[in-house]
Amino acid sequence: RAGAQREHRVNRAFSIYLDLVRVLAALAVIVYHSNFRLLTTEKLPFSNHGHAAVIVFFVLSGYVIAYITSERENTPVSYWSSRLSRFYSLALPVVLLTPLLDLAGEALAPQFYTGGTTTYGLAWLRILTSLTFLNEVWLVSIMSFSNVPYWSLCYEFWYYVLFAIVTFTAGRTRVLLAGAVMLLLGPKILLLAPAWVAGVVLFRWQWLRALKPLPGALLFAASWPAYWLFHQYGLTEVGSGWLLKLVGPHLHQQMAFSKFFMTDYLLALIVVANFAGMRALADVAARPLRAIEPVIRPLAAYTFSAYILHQPLMQFYAALINGDPGRPWFYAGTMLATFATIAVLGSMTEQQRHHWRHGIRKLLARLFDRRDRQVVAPAAGAPHG
Repeated sequence: RAGAQREHRVNRAFSIYLDLVRVLAALAVIVYHSNFRLLTTEKLPFSNHGHAAVIVFFVLSGYVIAYITSERENTPVSYWSSRLSRFYSLALPVVLLTPLLDLAGEALAPQFYTGGTTTYGLAWLRILTSLTFLNEVWLVSIMSFSNVPYWSLCYEFWYYVLFAIVTFTAGRTRVLLAGAVMLLLGPKILLLAPAWVAGVVLFRWQWLRALKPLPGALLFAASWPAYWLFHQYGLTEVGSGWLLKLVGPHLHQQMAFSKFFMTDYLLALIVVANFAGMRALADVAARPLRAIEPVIRPLAAYTFSAYILHQPLMQFYAALINGDPGRPWFYAGTMLATFATIAVLGSMTEQQRHHWRHGIRKLLARLFDRRDRQVVAPAAGAPHG
């Protein structure tokens, strides 16, 4: 019983830490995208961590999916009802809202959209690929209007698909389905898959799970200077440079958000070290982590909304206010309006995903039940020898 209580305490403390990381990573992405000259003339602190934050999200996502499938979402119906409700409760309204915001913003102050993806170009294709998460297959890169961060959802969704195939199928079916999906996706999405899989390994590797506090503390402490050195020496761009020399400028450009993959693997290992170290220390750090829980948990509940909504909202409000980027109030007003709208829209979408989950679960249960009856029925009616 004491062991079970300790495990619960450790899981709770580590969960709070992961939520803290989720909040900080979302803020890093938002700061990265807000640091353009028409919004502020100053270079914002911590504004060069945007891509790194996405890799953090990938590792975190892999860990969480491995955890929840071991604890509760251990059937295809429960797994997909949760995954689809999480995505579509927000993706559907965001994909439909973004072109409307872009149209209004461009009409008010077109300079905030100069050089970006035009709202008018193949809108039907952008909406269709965004809702099916096919924006980044092979060497295609179809932006979801002004919503640049949407690309990572198109990676993560297919990692969910491949994970489900590996988890819920076996034998020849598994090989054929996984092969078909990988053939559909092409190289870009698959090249960043190891960063997501690193999170799964973090959860499942018994050696890391059994890590003692002292080596955990050393691992956790070492991960911070490792991350600092990674950025100090610009290894994200170094990896991009290596790929450029290998494949040439045309293919390098076509790789879009995957062109940093060579050093993204190293970054994923640093993140794994940080998470593994904190998990080993979670019992020791339980008290301070519980102290920040009342603040972190509510913020973490809106990180997905913040991640996927901030870009189109930020550009729209910048165009609506249309102030002087040399004045701090313009940036502050734009971001305040953005965060306020995220809170409202997040409450109406992401925070209501349990309704989506219930409806999707009923639909999937009906489909699986019908399929099972079709498989069983011929055998039931067959003559006995």
